[in-house]
Amino acid sequence: MRELLAHVQFRGTIRERSVEPFLGLLRALRDRRRIKGVLLDISSGGGGDIPSTDLYLAVKRLDAAKPVVASIGSIGTSGAYMAALGARKVYAYPDSAVGSIGVIFPHLAVEKLLERLGIQVELLHEGRHKDAYQGLRPLSEEERSKLQAVAHDSYRSFVEMVARERRKPTEEIQALATGEFWSGKRALELGLVDALGDRETALEDLAHMTSVPARKTVRVAPPRPFFERMFASGISSIPSLASGLREAIEDTVLDLGPFAPR
Repeated sequence: MRELLAHVQFRGTIRERSVEPFLGLLRALRDRRRIKGVLLDISSGGGGDIPSTDLYLAVKRLDAAKPVVASIGSIGTSGAYMAALGARKVYAYPDSAVGSIGVIFPHLAVEKLLERLGIQVELLHEGRHKDAYQGLRPLSEEERSKLQAVAHDSYRSFVEMVARERRKPTEEIQALATGEFWSGKRALELGLVDALGDRETALEDLAHMTSVPARKTVRVAPPRPFFERMFASGISSIPSLASGLREAIEDTVLDLGPFAPR
């Protein structure tokens, strides 16, 4: 049986739709006996709380079955850094953006704008705070306080996860968990990554761990959705343009809903 290494690449915002196919792929790789190790090639600014946690857990479970080495590309912050923590070893380029340990709950209130445009919106609801996070009105002090408490719980979980995975005291990680990011070189000094190097360096390390030559690496990816495959021939650029526009809007607006992006 020919033994192989797998190269899995993740790019873009971490959200349920983008993560689900990768969760299936990582589960499948756990059971592929020919695959002896996995390179997680990740470059992302993060995304939603739960999808980031799901990706982290999938990577960690895979690493429990066979070695996973994470290679952070241009950026590995927030939820992407969290996902990389599930790997046995984390590499970054010297100039990668790494870290941004924190939680944010954006709240856009467009009430005044709608008034200027002459648009009236009525929300019929039951439950005193049911209309609080619809993005129409400012939060009350009570609502703001409650949302801050939820953010704190999520933030605390993130800090404890980093401390556990990096084998650092919680207080030490707490001091770094300001939401800022560092260069890969500085992240190494702070103990947030294990080594500096490009993807080839990370792959060579994985090869050493598994005794499988780096040249025996296969690129694996989740199957593309049916409609994406159908339009991949380039017959029409309109569907891909529309899809790209839709995702850009979701990345900047929809992903900033009442869920803690990391």
